Amino acid sequence: MIYLLIFLLLFLLIRIYFRLADHFNIIDKPNERSSHTALTIRGGGIVFYFAALFYFFWSGFQYPYFFLGLTLVCLISFLDDLFTLSSKLRIAVHFVAVSLLCYQLELGTFPWWVLLLILVVVIGMLNAYNFMDGINGITAMYSFAVLFLLWYMDTKINYIDERFLYCIALGNLVFTLFNFRTKAKCFAGDVGSVGMSFMLVFILWCLILYTQNFIYILFLAVYGIDSVLTIVHRLLKRENIFEPHRSHLYQYLSNEAKGNRLLIAFSYGLLQLLIGLLVIEFAGKELGVQVVFSLVLLLLLSAAYIAIKGQVLKRIQGKGI
Repeated sequence: MIYLLIFLLLFLLIRIYFRLADHFNIIDKPNERSSHTALTIRGGGIVFYFAALFYFFWSGFQYPYFFLGLTLVCLISFLDDLFTLSSKLRIAVHFVAVSLLCYQLELGTFPWWVLLLILVVVIGMLNAYNFMDGINGITAMYSFAVLFLLWYMDTKINYIDERFLYCIALGNLVFTLFNFRTKAKCFAGDVGSVGMSFMLVFILWCLILYTQNFIYILFLAVYGIDSVLTIVHRLLKRENIFEPHRSHLYQYLSNEAKGNRLLIAFSYGLLQLLIGLLVIEFAGKELGVQVVFSLVLLLLLSAAYIAIKGQVLKRIQGKGI
């Protein structure tokens, strides 16, 4: 019953937010990066933060430093949704928030250069997750896939409070009801995509530290390959990688190839789910087998990315676009 109550409260909160967003004109206006053409409510992903907030109070204030970091990234992201803040300010707040996450994970015993590397990688993961939020349903479907994998591992080794996973999943479900549509009622906004990624990265690091196995980083492999190879592609084209764009593979598939956006979003989530189940299967193998599996998987994903994007580009050139 407690989960039903949380679901109903989250549903009520997002409906209240819609009214406030309408009143204060918190609207996502299409730009050069957008894959949509209609005005849509921005920041619906704030429901993810409320889901975490319910868990925080229910659990007796578990993970306080993590939650403080989550509050910081959600606050700066929501303000950025409203006003478009300086990138330097956003990165500075992300740095503080990720530092709090590391403190919560008790990573202080690591050498300073390892901590610095972790900070850079995690901040990169947050921004990659944010940049991948560009079509209806993709954040919702991908998050469900990763959450299922993290939950499945928790049923096996109990590395984190399962209530946290359920609360996040309920928040994602409420958001999905209004986002996984041909014409979305709302988008996640930076507050949603960055907030969700911050939570998933924290839980993923809990799993990695508990098992002492980095193979679980592949729970984010699909987003990782799309993000990294898109950056490489843009660098080869001598584009400014810090400017808005529509160069991700999922954007080419939905915009240039005119694919069904909900199907593309679902496919990204399903692919990550299947890969994650393979990762879990190989996690029990010896280190050498894990390394070979990881390299082969990343190479196959990279080859698929290059082949599919190449076909879309050929189609564009053939039509003279």
